[in-house]
Amino acid sequence: MSSTALRNILRAPAAVRPLLIQPRALYHSYEHDEPPPYRDAESAILSSALSHVPLHGFTQESLSLGAKQAGYLDISSNLFPNGAFDIVKYHLVTQRLALKHRIQFPQNDQKLGVGRRVRSLVLERLRANVDSGIVGRWQEALALMSLGENLPRSLRELSDLSDEIWFLAGDVSVDTSWYTKRATLAGIYAATEVYQTMDRSTEFRDTEDFLDRRLEESRVLGSAVGNTIEWIGFQGGAMVNLLRSKGVGI
Repeated sequence: MSSTALRNILRAPAAVRPLLIQPRALYHSYEHDEPPPYRDAESAILSSALSHVPLHGFTQESLSLGAKQAGYLDISSNLFPNGAFDIVKYHLVTQRLALKHRIQFPQNDQKLGVGRRVRSLVLERLRANVDSGIVGRWQEALALMSLGENLPRSLRELSDLSDEIWFLAGDVSVDTSWYTKRATLAGIYAATEVYQTMDRSTEFRDTEDFLDRRLEESRVLGSAVGNTIEWIGFQGGAMVNLLRSKGVGI
């Protein structure tokens, strides 16, 4: 690890430093079979709960309704100690894993560079928020993700998504840029997702323009791990305050 990368890690809040000090994988998970992230009962309840989010939000009520709809007793929702955040995390994990199926690139297409593939993958992941019907409630999810007890897991999932996007885009870097590119993309994705929740343009075209500006800025100016973490913390806190001012119990 370079001295610059080490300084960036030390600048990050102590609670999230372990997330940044993780060895780079020598292979991607696709090369090895991995167990499913959720057991059948968990997946049934959480997927059903997610279908209630557009009406009831990311709440314990959605979780209870999901348990009933999946054929379990209402008390089954107590199997999820993190409450509504477990619905948020289920959406994050399943949509990240589904990304490789949502968009596939032609092999040996030299005209479609890594940068353009990254852009396409980010847009496709954001489109999943729309297709699943939860984009109108995603500010609630962002507020839950920013809470102290949920922040480490939220950042871990954001890091995993960034890594997934670079892998699917065909990135094969092995130098210190491996770290900086993933940290930069994580910050860009987080910023664009917040913007998407406030976008009222047709087919979220303003969100697409916002993403293009952030990608261009990162190409010209670069970014740092410390700044990325600070930005996420600031935006998350602001989102919590905004929702509380509207009477949302966060």
